[in-house]
Amino acid sequence: MNVAVPSPSRLTVADTPLVGLKRIQRQYLGDARGCFTRLFCAEELALAGWTKPIAQINHTYTARRGTVRGLHFQHPPHAEQKLVTCLRGEIWDVAVDLRAGSPTFLHWHAERLSRDNGLALLIPEGFAHGFQALTDDVELLYCHSHPYVPQAEGGLHPLDPRLSLPWPLPVGTLSARDAAHPWLAETGFAGVTP
Repeated sequence: MNVAVPSPSRLTVADTPLVGLKRIQRQYLGDARGCFTRLFCAEELALAGWTKPIAQINHTYTARRGTVRGLHFQHPPHAEQKLVTCLRGEIWDVAVDLRAGSPTFLHWHAERLSRDNGLALLIPEGFAHGFQALTDDVELLYCHSHPYVPQAEGGLHPLDPRLSLPWPLPVGTLSARDAAHPWLAETGFAGVTP
């Protein structure tokens, strides 16, 4: 009789001050050949709130330190969870709570993610996400629970004074799209609801 033996946990999940936003610590196993790490495990991440299949996996490359990408989200019913992993370089990764009625509405939490520290952020639906490259030549891998839907796209201006994000470096390059997002005070943004 064969008995299934559960694999050892390779992901440690920790809460952040924003309900539903999780910090994931990966375990690296290494020897003289190199190393191994688990990037995704449905069973382990289900305990952290990831309950849907992966719909898309995206990769970004950011050439210059100081560059900011985001803050992006998708409106319901196309809202998505994201698992953000830094494969090369280092970033300051930030998530902003956009959930209408949340006690932490428009509060943010950030983590430094790098290949060396093995941290990732599991961002739930109802959050905006962005990051600043702290080094040149940054590569990220994103797992998404919903495919990208252009007409559902939303965004916040990364320099919005209402958010008061303390970007670690002077903000360098912004895309035309990100720079065009209006201030929250101009839009009367009341949040997103499922």
